Amino acid sequence: ITSPFDHDEVEGESNEVLPLTPENVELVLDELRPFLRSDGGDCRVVQIDGPVVKLELQGSCSSCSASSVTLKMGIERTLRQRIPEVTEVVAISLDGQEPLTMEGVEEVLDEMRPVLNVSKGTVEVKELSEGGSPKLVLSMSGPPAKSMAVRVEV
Repeated sequence: ITSPFDHDEVEGESNEVLPLTPENVELVLDELRPFLRSDGGDCRVVQIDGPVVKLELQGSCSSCSASSVTLKMGIERTLRQRIPEVTEVVAISLDGQEPLTMEGVEEVLDEMRPVLNVSKGTVEVKELSEGGSPKLVLSMSGPPAKSMAVRVEV
């Protein structure tokens, strides 16, 4: 099995370090797109806000339960390796995005809690500020809090 993010296996990929420009972000994403598209997904650059690249996940990537892992461990890692000025890659939704509410957050967390409980972990909302720039602060405890995959999924 070949990982789409195993850089020794990506044909045509260069290890050249690039400056942060929209063109270079697209260049690196173009190297990853065949893997995203093979699973029915894709991504589109919405904005480059300083060192933060904001992407819209499309197709199956927009609803896949593993999309957060793909975003952080694959796309972000690759962009940061090739374009060191990139500090973060975030997914944003442009279509039908619901406002951030306590009920919505609890609904999502309720789906994760059984998995966390098995390994004696918990997650709870510490702060939620709604409005133009919503902010959500969560508190995780137990062994799952040390797992990068769990933190990314949460």
